[in-house]
Amino acid sequence: MTALNVIDAKPEDAAAIVGVIHRSFGAREELDPPSTALDETEESIAEVLSTAGGLLVQRRDLPMAALLFDESRPGLLGLRRVSVDPDIQSRGVASAMVGVAEDTAEERGKDGIWLHVRIELPATIQFWTRRFYYPVSQQGSTIELGKTLWLARELHTAEKTQAFAGRLATLLRAGDVVVLTGGLGAGKTTFTQGLGEALGIRGPVTSPTFVVARTHPSLVQGPPLVHVDAYRLGAAAEIDDIDLDATVEESVTVVEWGEGMAEQLSDSWLEIRIENRLAKSTDPLGTAVEGSGDETRVVTVKPHGPRWVGVPLRSTLLT
Repeated sequence: MTALNVIDAKPEDAAAIVGVIHRSFGAREELDPPSTALDETEESIAEVLSTAGGLLVQRRDLPMAALLFDESRPGLLGLRRVSVDPDIQSRGVASAMVGVAEDTAEERGKDGIWLHVRIELPATIQFWTRRFYYPVSQQGSTIELGKTLWLARELHTAEKTQAFAGRLATLLRAGDVVVLTGGLGAGKTTFTQGLGEALGIRGPVTSPTFVVARTHPSLVQGPPLVHVDAYRLGAAAEIDDIDLDATVEESVTVVEWGEGMAEQLSDSWLEIRIENRLAKSTDPLGTAVEGSGDETRVVTVKPHGPRWVGVPLRSTLLT
């Protein structure tokens, strides 16, 4: 297929966008109550574009898809009138446009995205759920879906890694599962120490490699921290053998080396991936000097499941 051009729409693109909206929504099955999309005019579209903005997808300079942004909710970007020309549907156009919309939300400093879909359109709901949008609420025949954006942060010292984890701890509650992934010496236990200190649990937090799991009670009437090292576990079934199911709902559960195993503990979890890099300094000629840089960790935080929809991860962790 000819390359697509996804552009930030301006008020002068209103005529093209209203045409796409009318063709897209006009081809859908009749709904009760009917969609108000066909009531959109060049004037109403131009007004939105002049404030919140939107996207227009072109192919060979012809308008093929569009959406409008909604800035009415603090920390969130809404998507409205998501439309693809019927002649080009099922060709990845919508996915490309949504990807740019998510990039736009990130650039605008948003924590996440919301939109409305009709319950009578199961294919539309499936499109969004495949992209990890989760139901938030339902009013009549309208379902609100939401997604929290992932983030990555470069941290140059162990102390900064622990401080970052401490900020994350302010968002944690009983029942949360954190899956920590990273190579040997990447800083998984360092990260967990920062969580534990901020949660106010009884320490010290050390790697539980040989005991597999260790419970740290709260000293501040909060949830206990269950710290698990799954390195020696051979399969997801062995997670069941240590009875984490019995404590997961009342605890914050952190599982090192848990990728591919600990996700079964809950329908929602946080994936924390830590990559350890040695930042190299250079001599006056610009030549890298081995062993002279600081230890840098890149921490990536990806939310999974409905629990994390609407949680201000980016605004909390990227301060």
